[in-house]
Amino acid sequence: LFAHFQVPKMYQHRVLFWGIFGALAMRVGFIFAGVAIINTFKVTLILFGLFLLYSGIKLLQSHDDGFDPSKSKAMKIFHRFVPSTDKLDGQKLFTKENGKRLATPLLAVLVLVEITDVIFAVDSVPAVLAVTNEQYIAFASNAFAILGLRALYFLLADMRDRFQYLQTGLGVILAFVGVKMVLSYWWHMPIAASLSVIAIILVVSIVASLRSTPTAQS
Repeated sequence: LFAHFQVPKMYQHRVLFWGIFGALAMRVGFIFAGVAIINTFKVTLILFGLFLLYSGIKLLQSHDDGFDPSKSKAMKIFHRFVPSTDKLDGQKLFTKENGKRLATPLLAVLVLVEITDVIFAVDSVPAVLAVTNEQYIAFASNAFAILGLRALYFLLADMRDRFQYLQTGLGVILAFVGVKMVLSYWWHMPIAASLSVIAIILVVSIVASLRSTPTAQS
């Protein structure tokens, strides 16, 4: 998103700050609602698990198709209802042109960041609920993960091309967690065992990526 909208790095921090603030607020709602649904209708464990399995398979099959975020339905709706400009005005989310208050591209990026987080929350919330139904533990793990990604974002952004098999690993992990969640309706896999499987998949995907990376890029 930052690359497509050509947002300078000096302004990316502001978008990430508000994006994470909004993400944390939405995760509270998702997690508490998810726990309430699972406690009321235990069969939803199977539905969540099947959805995670489907998401993992889709992630394994996904390819970069040149998606243009500025032409997405979300942006069309945004520009339809929010007067906007294509010009940045420092790190401001709004600016004034000819006496009119207009949204800058930073606000458009922020909206897309929040929408993207909602999409990822559909996967991540059922995944964490497959491990624990304790609301505060589930939220704390999500919060620390989001805050950690905020701190690591710029490092990961520069290294994303090097770990070419990481997406494959994440797809396998999603599928594994989905299967685990379905089975949890009848049998609970020990937490240590599931974490070990996830760690092994991550390590294998990273090692495979490093070995396949040309020496010139090292």
